Amino acid sequence: MTTRAHDAVPVDWVGAAEFADDVRRSLTLTPRQLPSRYLYDALGSALFDAISELPWYGVTRAEARLLIAQRPDVLATLEPLTRIVELGPGTGRKLRMLLGGERRTSELTVHLVDVSPAALTAAAQTLSDIEKLTVVTHQAPFEAGLDEVRRAQQDAGRTLLLFLGSNIGNFDPPASAALLDNIRSAMAPHDALLLGADLVKPERDLLLAYDDPLGISSAFNRNVLVRINRELGGHFDVAAFRHQAVWNAAQSRMEMYLVATRKQRMRIDAIDLAVDLAAGESIWTESSYKYQPAEIVTLVEGAGFRETRRWIDEADPFMLTLFEAV
Repeated sequence: MTTRAHDAVPVDWVGAAEFADDVRRSLTLTPRQLPSRYLYDALGSALFDAISELPWYGVTRAEARLLIAQRPDVLATLEPLTRIVELGPGTGRKLRMLLGGERRTSELTVHLVDVSPAALTAAAQTLSDIEKLTVVTHQAPFEAGLDEVRRAQQDAGRTLLLFLGSNIGNFDPPASAALLDNIRSAMAPHDALLLGADLVKPERDLLLAYDDPLGISSAFNRNVLVRINRELGGHFDVAAFRHQAVWNAAQSRMEMYLVATRKQRMRIDAIDLAVDLAAGESIWTESSYKYQPAEIVTLVEGAGFRETRRWIDEADPFMLTLFEAV
């Protein structure tokens, strides 16, 4: 396998500037917020990997069962496949499951898009012993990464874009529709999208998945404050915030908050910002939408795709769907 980093604008600098701007804007909104993508620095990514191993968080295992069981059907449907693009590859284990362990007979280029350099490094390492595989990494938000992929030279053959882990659920309906439009614009007719989406399940199960008894979800959530302290000269007392997970049935989404346990003033030196929080006031850090199967199909087909296959894990309701670009 060969690996190359994409030659682009120095994204570390751009990322730092965007982080500062987003923190300033989001903390002055009503209600106060922090964008969920900033949960995933090196430590946040490691904590999320730990969450995926917990018995109360079944998304990763359900998707893995489907990928392993259905990989022959997926790959056979897509021949000749010459390029795979994965948004948010994590450690690369899901793509490894999809590709399987057999020797490849044809060249395949993989583009990995993620804001986390640690995730990209881990994913590239996971794929490093696969023959006839070239990995290109794009340290960028999904939209910017898709622009880079769109400009990359494409050999004859089909492209498969992977959007797994129910990452689609981290976008509200208008944003998910816009992202799917962006995904479609990076693809040619007859290219394919493999989408993993978490389905609605009992409230008790959802609350345990997002507020586990071991407190790893709490550490994952509060780590965004640690990151602000480290990278932007913040003065958050991390111990003065508690993690809260809420099921919003009307919006069909899980919500995560950081709730101030006492009255306090937060100061962030790099953006010259001071924010006063009352006891009990919260900062909204993540939304994770859950779906009914028909809702997923309607959402994706509205962006210019056609459903070709679907598979549902009944043990921990999760749906893997293959779409074709039309």
